[in-house]
Amino acid sequence: MQSQAPKVCIVGLGYIGLPTAAVIARSGMDVLGVDIDEAVVETINRGEIHIEEVDLDALVQAVVRDGSLRAATAPEHADVFVIAVPTPFAKDGHHTPDVSYVMAATRAVAKMLRPGDTVILESTSPVGTTEEMRDVIAAERPELRLPGKSDNADIAIAYCPERVLPGKIIQELVHNDRSIGGITPECAEQAAGFYRRFVRGECIVTDARSAEMTKLVENAYRDVNIAFANELSIVADAMGLDVWEVIKLANRHPRVNILQPGPGVGGHCIAVDPWFIVHGAREETPLIQTARGVNEGKIRHVIARATALVEAHPGAKVACLGLAFKANIDDFRESPARLVSATLARKFGSRICVVEPHTDTLPIEYEGTGATKIDLDTALATCGVLIVLVDHDVFKQVPLEKRAGLQVYDTRGIWPDQPVVTSPENARIRAVR
Repeated sequence: MQSQAPKVCIVGLGYIGLPTAAVIARSGMDVLGVDIDEAVVETINRGEIHIEEVDLDALVQAVVRDGSLRAATAPEHADVFVIAVPTPFAKDGHHTPDVSYVMAATRAVAKMLRPGDTVILESTSPVGTTEEMRDVIAAERPELRLPGKSDNADIAIAYCPERVLPGKIIQELVHNDRSIGGITPECAEQAAGFYRRFVRGECIVTDARSAEMTKLVENAYRDVNIAFANELSIVADAMGLDVWEVIKLANRHPRVNILQPGPGVGGHCIAVDPWFIVHGAREETPLIQTARGVNEGKIRHVIARATALVEAHPGAKVACLGLAFKANIDDFRESPARLVSATLARKFGSRICVVEPHTDTLPIEYEGTGATKIDLDTALATCGVLIVLVDHDVFKQVPLEKRAGLQVYDTRGIWPDQPVVTSPENARIRAVR
């Protein structure tokens, strides 16, 4: 890495790309952010943001104002190119990873490459994707000597996944350790030199395939542990036990740390990444596949229990609290809360009300159902049934006196003082997770 600050081009300005671009710009580098959505580009160039993340609005405003960050719809020449585009599932029904966005971004970047440049993939990807990127560049730019294909490569290619928590992305981009995998050791060192300009955590170099697998392993590990908590909650339901009390007591053991159950698993990491491992080794991953099945099954369990409660109170309005996949964010991707409330809306129509403080409108799947979006105070005043799906702080703060007399299905355990009510099957609704 050259001693002077490099010019950086970041392709993809979503939940990871935009915060990364802003943090890099704050560190003194000249950053161009690229996105195919013209509305996103225009928003950022006004110093505004199109996503919600703590402290991101002020940071973007500052770096756009001082000229260190600007946005465009196509890449330009730079010293470092960072690709942070989506890697969704293919529409084949088999959870097959779709890396077409990564390869499209790679082809766009390839046109700009010059000897000495560095290309880094940050998108969560199946093992081998970084090498596939290298091969795409080779096809686009046959005159370049590429790492792993020839000695004295003209450019460096590496993989460096983020590991950040929504709501703390700005802080964690700087302070978390990074695994930086190069196609060759020289690639890894060159990419690490770039990250050390703005990362205070340790930058650990490895090979690209190990770094790709590390990202997938981290989220598969979390998925497996959440699956245990979610399965335990279903067992507690069947036995008439309060799962929150059981977990609290079990966690007093010095070597036990059971996670908290919920209505399922959401987000574009934990609910997705395990399938990328399965895709590469289906016969060798029975535990990972089972965990995915448990967590997807928990969503169906919650829908069934919520349906029973709503049907048991036919005259009551129903408030579904939360759409996000976790607390205090506006990210609804792969959200079990969203799926649960949308399913109830299709079944019960205008009886269903949705409370979500982090959006002004309901997602498209609610159109035509008759479901409405209301605020929390209105829900407490007009709805006889509350279904807690997200543990937003604003929900946690509702005092007991405002919930008194209401039928509550609390899938997050935020109201331990809520009086226990009984479902038609004589199960403890509040304790059913």
